[in-house]
Amino acid sequence: MTTTEFSPPTGGACEGPAPVVRTTAGAVRGRNEEGIAVFRGIPFAAPPVGEARFMAPRPAPAWDGIRDAHAFGPPPPQDLGLMGGPGLIDVPQGDDWLTVNVWTPDADPAARRPVMVWIYGGAYKLGHSGSPGYDARRIAADGDLVVVSLNYRVGMEGFAHIEGAPANRGLLDQVAALEWVRDNIEAFGGDPGQVTVFGESAGAGSIASLLAMPRAAGLFRRAIAQSVPGTFFSDALARDIGTALAAEMGLRPTVADLSTVEPRRLTSAGESLGPKMPQHIDRWGQAAPTVTPFSPVVDGEVLPTTPWQALANGAARDVDLLVGHNRDEYRLFIAMAGQLGQIPEDKATSALRLFAPGPDGEQAYRTAFPDASPSELYERVQTDWLFNMPSLHLAEAQRAGGGRAHVYELTWPAPGNGGALGACHGLDIPLLFGTFGADLALLLFAGAEPSAEAEALSSRFRASWTAFARTGDPGWPAYDTAERLVQLMDAEPVVTAYPGEASRRLWEGYDFRPLPLL
Repeated sequence: MTTTEFSPPTGGACEGPAPVVRTTAGAVRGRNEEGIAVFRGIPFAAPPVGEARFMAPRPAPAWDGIRDAHAFGPPPPQDLGLMGGPGLIDVPQGDDWLTVNVWTPDADPAARRPVMVWIYGGAYKLGHSGSPGYDARRIAADGDLVVVSLNYRVGMEGFAHIEGAPANRGLLDQVAALEWVRDNIEAFGGDPGQVTVFGESAGAGSIASLLAMPRAAGLFRRAIAQSVPGTFFSDALARDIGTALAAEMGLRPTVADLSTVEPRRLTSAGESLGPKMPQHIDRWGQAAPTVTPFSPVVDGEVLPTTPWQALANGAARDVDLLVGHNRDEYRLFIAMAGQLGQIPEDKATSALRLFAPGPDGEQAYRTAFPDASPSELYERVQTDWLFNMPSLHLAEAQRAGGGRAHVYELTWPAPGNGGALGACHGLDIPLLFGTFGADLALLLFAGAEPSAEAEALSSRFRASWTAFARTGDPGWPAYDTAERLVQLMDAEPVVTAYPGEASRRLWEGYDFRPLPLL
C-alpha cells in the first residue's frame, strides 16, 4: 500500500485556510483553488491488490489525523497505447487506485448542493480521473454544485473474464464510489439525495450498465450518458476472450495464474491481443474489429441483462436520463488511423456487411445514402452501430419503460485539422469541462486558443448539464416517439426532430443484444 503523509497546511496556490472535512474513514485536508475547495486522491476502497486482487472492492482502511488530499491518486494499470505511451499521466505511482476527487464551492454540510459524479471513458482499458481534461472546477463554479470524479479498474484488472473472480469489477468499483458519495458527500456541501452520474464513451456505457444493475439502485437520481457504446459482451464471448488474453502470457484465465503477474505487467496481455483481434472475426464477430478486448459482461448477476432491455422493462423509470451523441463519432478513429477519405470500396463493403442491421443491411445503407462515398459509408455505419443508435435506443428504451429522457446531438465541428474531424468522438469533453488545452483537445483544437464561439458553446454545455442535475430539465423538451425532438448543440442551438432519420429508420426495432461467441 502507498504511504500517506500527514502534514500541516501549505501555502502557495492555496487561497485562505485549507479546508478540512471528516469522512467515514478519517479527516482530509484539501486546497482552495480559484474559489473552489478541491480534494484529490481520497480512498473510497482498499487497494485491490494481494488477497483483494480481482475481487469486489473492499472498504478503505481508516486513518488517524488529517490526511492531505492534494494529489490525484495513482491511475489504475492500463493500456496507454491510444495515449501515445506512458508518461502522459504525471501522478504518483502506487496501488491506491480506487480514489475519488471532490470540487465544491463550499464544504458546508448545510449547503446541500446538487452533486455530479464523473465517470471517465477509455474503451474500458484506459482512463484516469486525474487527467487534465477532466478538471471540474468550471463545472462546479458555473453550476454552483459539487463535482466528484472517481477511478475504477480498467482492462485486465477491471473487465477481463477471470475464473474465480466476479465479473465487471470495474463497475463494482463505480458502485463502491457512489456508496462513498452517499455516505460522505454531505460533509463536502453536497446533497446525497440529488446525485447525477455523467460520463462519456466507456463512461457512458458504464452509466448505462449502472442503470441496469440492482446493486446501483438508489445511488443516483439522474444520469447523463454521452456517446453510449453498444458493445456489451455475452458471458460466452467474455470467457473466450479472457482465455485468449491469459494465453498471451502463457497462463490460464484464473485468479491463481494471473495473480502471479504484477498488475502493470499484466496490461501487456491486452496490449498484445488487441491488434490481433481482427484475426478472430470468425469467433468474435463484431467485437473483433474494435481491437478492444474489454467491455461490460452480461453475466446474469452483476449485470443481469443489457441496459436496453433493463430500461424497457422499467428498471430506471424513476431516474431522469439525458443521453446523446456526436454527429461524426467514428471519424476520430479513422483520422487516428491516417485513413480519412481513403477507405476503399472493399473495406466499406466489409463494414456494411458486418455492422449494418438485418440480412439486407448493406443494401439498405446504400439505398438510404445513395450519394455516399466508400469512406462516408464506412464511417456512417460504424458511427451508427457503435455510438449513435445505442444512445438513441437507450432514450427510447427509457421511454418504453415508463421513464423520461432528453436527447441531444453535438453537430458543431472541431476546429482542428481544418474542420475535417467534424463533430467527432470526444469533442464534447473539452466543451463540457472547458479544458481546451489538455488531452484529446490538443488534437481537436490544434493547440489554439478557443474562439468566442467555442467558449459560448462550452458555457451552454455546462449550463444545460448543471440545470439537468439540479432540476431534471436541461432546457429542451423530453424525447418522445411522436415528434422525436432533440437539442442540436451547435453555434446556434436548435430544437428539432432527430436529424439522423435515415439511420434511425434503418435501426428501428433493432435489439442491442450482448455480442455473442460465434
